[in-house]
Amino acid sequence: MRWDVDGRHVPHREWSRFVTAGGLKWHVQVAGPEGAPVLLLIHGTGATTHSFADLAPLLAQQFRVVIPDLPGHGFTGKMAAPEPDNVAKALAALLAELGVAPAMILGHSVGAAIAFMLAARGLVAPQAMVALGGALLPFAGVGKVYPGLAKALFVNPLMPALFSFTTRLQSMPDLMARWTGSRISREQVGHYERLFRSSAHTGGALALMAHWDLDEIERSIARVTCPVLLLHGERDKTVPPDTSRKVAQRLAAQGTRAVHHGLPGLGHLAHEEAPDRHAEMIVDFARDIGVLAA
Repeated sequence: MRWDVDGRHVPHREWSRFVTAGGLKWHVQVAGPEGAPVLLLIHGTGATTHSFADLAPLLAQQFRVVIPDLPGHGFTGKMAAPEPDNVAKALAALLAELGVAPAMILGHSVGAAIAFMLAARGLVAPQAMVALGGALLPFAGVGKVYPGLAKALFVNPLMPALFSFTTRLQSMPDLMARWTGSRISREQVGHYERLFRSSAHTGGALALMAHWDLDEIERSIARVTCPVLLLHGERDKTVPPDTSRKVAQRLAAQGTRAVHHGLPGLGHLAHEEAPDRHAEMIVDFARDIGVLAA
């Protein structure tokens, strides 16, 4: 994707900067008071910084927010093998280049898995983490074959372009609702529509999925010791809502503080549907554990 053309649609583009780290050229947004606790926001597969367009300004009132496009997504360069360890290490390199140490990490979907990998591998030492609809466990049905299907699509060089083309033939609001269980605004849908029409972006999303290993992510749970807030839309059609309940139970059983909230009426993009509610719960959690002053 080209910044001079596609970049004009990026929400909060005044926050944007380009940084080279870990062998990649990153698009990253930074906002909020200097000196405030740093909150790293990690989007999910197929999204970009736009996923936090409404939530980030609310959090930036209390935090110094750092929001990168993941490798191969949006305006960040591609990674040859975007496996969990490699993505986590590249993100750690970005943080080092920016000179920031996150007090908290928030991840949505696969972004939550990356957050767990960062903490479990000791690449960062956050005081707490937040998982939004976290893809943290293997799950039955289509989710179990998802990485295999992505790999099959990824190895065919024509598939990203074909996938991008087919999205033009369907109603994106209906597709998003079927895929995620969320009903988001036409403006929000428009961001996904533009992204899915880019074969470069869809190729990056397929590459991330093709190299992902939810079993490895599941093993990382045992090495997470900081407090974790898990928020999950009860209408999520992408990641089963029971995932967050189970992870909260595992964390609690190993002595890690875990707070879980199911969110009735919301889907996989719950933070886009109800940003105010999410910001309130995240700030309350940060105050409760001492990241923010009470």
